[in-house]
Amino acid sequence: MSTRKQRLLSRHRRHKRLLLLFCVLILAVTAMAVAWWLAVLLLLSGWIAHEAWFADHLFYSPRKDYQYCFPDGTAQQPVAVGEGRVALSAPLASGETLFLELLVTSSWLGRWLDPHVLIGGDRQDFERGVRGRRFVNLSGHEVALATGELRISGRHCHLSANATLYVLHNPDYAGQRMMILAPHADDAELAAFGLYRRAAGVSIVTLTQGETEAGSFRRLGLDAAAAARLKGRLRTWDSMAVPLWGGVPQSRCVQLGYYCMQLSAMLDDPGSPFPSRESGEEDVRAARQYNALRLPGDADGLPCGANLVADLAALLDHFQPQVVITPHPQLDPHADHVAATQALELAMQRSVWQPEVALLYANHLHDNDRWPMGPAGNGIALPPALLPLPADGLWSPLLSPSEQLDKAMALAMQHDLQGGLDCKQRLRRHLQRALAGRCWPASGDNEFFRKAVRRHELFWVRRLRG
Repeated sequence: MSTRKQRLLSRHRRHKRLLLLFCVLILAVTAMAVAWWLAVLLLLSGWIAHEAWFADHLFYSPRKDYQYCFPDGTAQQPVAVGEGRVALSAPLASGETLFLELLVTSSWLGRWLDPHVLIGGDRQDFERGVRGRRFVNLSGHEVALATGELRISGRHCHLSANATLYVLHNPDYAGQRMMILAPHADDAELAAFGLYRRAAGVSIVTLTQGETEAGSFRRLGLDAAAAARLKGRLRTWDSMAVPLWGGVPQSRCVQLGYYCMQLSAMLDDPGSPFPSRESGEEDVRAARQYNALRLPGDADGLPCGANLVADLAALLDHFQPQVVITPHPQLDPHADHVAATQALELAMQRSVWQPEVALLYANHLHDNDRWPMGPAGNGIALPPALLPLPADGLWSPLLSPSEQLDKAMALAMQHDLQGGLDCKQRLRRHLQRALAGRCWPASGDNEFFRKAVRRHELFWVRRLRG
């Protein structure tokens, strides 16, 4: 977790503790001055309200504008939103990725039910109580938009009459050689399964074993270290086997075997080894047994930053990708994700081969754990960006219903996304379904089945050379 997200989470918990203390005082006064049963009733009502409407980790005001800028030369035009349609002010520019910037204002009901925008047969959700500038994904609606037939409306919210349409043109990167950097097994599938299943020349490099947070494996009678080792072995296998579901052979998958939550420390002190915090292991070579090629780190197996960078440089030279797919260093706050992209940048300084384009993804966010918001199967609006970001391009390829189903099954094979909900989580979902109108897919209980299986995938396009 990044320092910024830790700070936001600490502030959120502090405010929550203060609110809890205030509620306890109110309940104590009620119990003493009125009746104990009324205090119990208020306590139960408050807990239900919290679980249904206030349990989201939203670390910003929904009244803030999203801060996005686009590269120079991006085609844009003012459009009108009225009578349920989007009306262009000029002919539609050529491009496959389209975003509509408009002001979304929640209705009173949108403070209790998720406000969303309906575009054709698509739905894109925003924060309850939203009042600010947002960016709706219109990719895939080019024909209806160009002919003036694209229907748009707000549910539990109002849309501004004036908006700005941005049109971005990209090649189909599936036709180029690609290397996907996955800090953990499942990151490649979450971010880019729909893309890599169409690609002919893709390689997938997983940086860590994924051995942490293995408490559920202790039910098998294992101690903490043995549970972590088992989880690491399983997720190592996932990283090599699951891509075959998307047509990527094992010979083009590489597991580097480093340890979770140690990548940042490895880069800060590249000459020192950083063993697993939980499994007790300190040699990465056991996790590399399925690799089809030998790497620099195989010589000593040390989990150090020097080996990580040397491994990535060797992989760049071996696979010679034109496109690298890696976590967005400004948007995705997970410490291993940030370090993965930093390690790639260092490796590019050493490698002979230089990729042309980076496609950046965000599987996590600093300040909104629900993005993409709304039900599975719908489009992906741009995520909250409350601080200015680099003016990268955007590419949002489409996934058909059958491709979405295949992606859901790829996630279902990942051991870290399996398992059910605990009692509190399941009760929360029942309350949110009944009171807030939320729903979840049948493909799996983990939140990523809702967040990642979508009509779109989304990448920020950053030119590396040329």
